Amino acid sequence: MDAHGSVKDKKIFSMDDALNLKKKEIDESYKQYVNPQLVNLLNLLGLNKNFIKAENTKVWDDDGRVYLDFLGAYGALNVGHNNEFIKNSIEKAMQFPNLLQIATNPITSLLAKNLASITPSGLKHTFFCNSGAEAVEGALKLAKIATGKSRIIYCEGSFHGKSMGALSVTGRDKYKKYFGPLVPLSHEIPYGDLEALKRSLASYEDVAAFIIEPIQGEGGIIIPPAGYLKKAKEVCKRHNVLFIADEVQTGFGRTGYWFACESEDVSPDILCMAKALGGGIMPIGAYISTKEVWQKAYGSMERCLLHTSTFGGNTWASAAAMATIQYIDENDLAQEAKEKGEYLLSKLQDLKNKYSLLKDVRGRGLMIGLEFNSITKNKLLNTFLKGKVPEMLQEYIGGLVAMELLNKHGIITAYTLNNPNVIRIEPPLTITYEEIDTFILALEDTLITHKNFGKLAINNFKNIFDSITRS
Repeated sequence: MDAHGSVKDKKIFSMDDALNLKKKEIDESYKQYVNPQLVNLLNLLGLNKNFIKAENTKVWDDDGRVYLDFLGAYGALNVGHNNEFIKNSIEKAMQFPNLLQIATNPITSLLAKNLASITPSGLKHTFFCNSGAEAVEGALKLAKIATGKSRIIYCEGSFHGKSMGALSVTGRDKYKKYFGPLVPLSHEIPYGDLEALKRSLASYEDVAAFIIEPIQGEGGIIIPPAGYLKKAKEVCKRHNVLFIADEVQTGFGRTGYWFACESEDVSPDILCMAKALGGGIMPIGAYISTKEVWQKAYGSMERCLLHTSTFGGNTWASAAAMATIQYIDENDLAQEAKEKGEYLLSKLQDLKNKYSLLKDVRGRGLMIGLEFNSITKNKLLNTFLKGKVPEMLQEYIGGLVAMELLNKHGIITAYTLNNPNVIRIEPPLTITYEEIDTFILALEDTLITHKNFGKLAINNFKNIFDSITRS
């Protein structure tokens, strides 16, 4: 019996059962046992397809339709879906114990050596975990123990994860307001504002670290002013404050560099990574620090096990990460991202100049944001909704465009969490120029067909409008 006194269904389903589920059955199981409202949201947005196959830049649904993936799992699919080189490398490691903490692991040790090679100069010691949020948690703890101080400075619009420590330094109240009190002594400043950073460091003597995304991802693909990162690092150094670069989304070639902070020749004290590190196949995260910081924190036998992770650095995940680094290096994907990104940005700028619906285009490499004009003052929508543009629609403006691109053109995108007016363009770095042109044609068709968000919203969100007008 379960906690409510009812008899539980003890039938155990197999993989074959899962593979043979129909879409309706999948959704029902998800509603019953995972997250009911997520299913409803995906259905409202028209995004809930039954995808059954994926390869490189393409995915297939159960009707045989092919889609181009320009979302790339939020930057996790730098080497594409189901990369054969990554899978083959994992197979080579399968004879080894995957989890065995009483001995050092040869694959993990060389992975750490590779990371010390490709990250900015001075970074040496790596801690392995399973996700970006965990990497941030570990980096914050490292900064505190290494400095003996507690305050963390972070930026408005930032996104560092949803676990308690990472959430405490994430710059959007929507994700924080229900979970207080969060970790204390977390102080927010505007992104890209050097004077605000200087004031904060001058005001507080207990600052352990400043954590920043070199390009804000969920904030709407926001690039700081030129030279800001380098100057911010210098300011931190003068105040004996550690500089943490969160490269979870920007890392591994995404912006045209192995890591985005290299664009200003910045070497952080601690660098967080995850997402693309696992080749889109295995979950793995990590942070890497300088020798000096590591020694101050965990440089004794008494302290070396103060922060650990059961699955961190496991054999299969490490094998996937080693193969990912090798594949990116041998195929020069960072340079590919730089050149293809420049090509794509130029095409997008042309569309921005032609269509007022597209408010802004920004990014670096193959990390690009498309910002669209707001619907809050749209006459057609206000007429349709009797003078009221509901908050829910303001929250999913980017979703309207993403839905149109998906359902009409077979292009997968999504809006950014902290700025829903923006859809992100983060395809695998293996994307071809022909596929980029296909995306540009699809976006232009959307911009031509829907001169304003009112028509786009009414075309795609009629079911939401009906529910609103009935309420």
